[in-house]
Amino acid sequence: MEKIRNFFKDESGASAVEYGLLVALIACAIIISVTALGTNIAGVFTTASGTIAAS
Repeated sequence: MEKIRNFFKDESGASAVEYGLLVALIACAIIISVTALGTNIAGVFTTASGTIAAS
């Protein structure tokens, strides 16, 4: 019975789970920002390419 109580009181694994969730959240934020930034950069290069081709 004591081992079961100690198992539920042990919080050492919780920090590993929290770090994993934090890494997943940061990865999602990076993917979203890179996707949005990539779309904007593609528009800039398309405009620059059109300007160069027209001259």
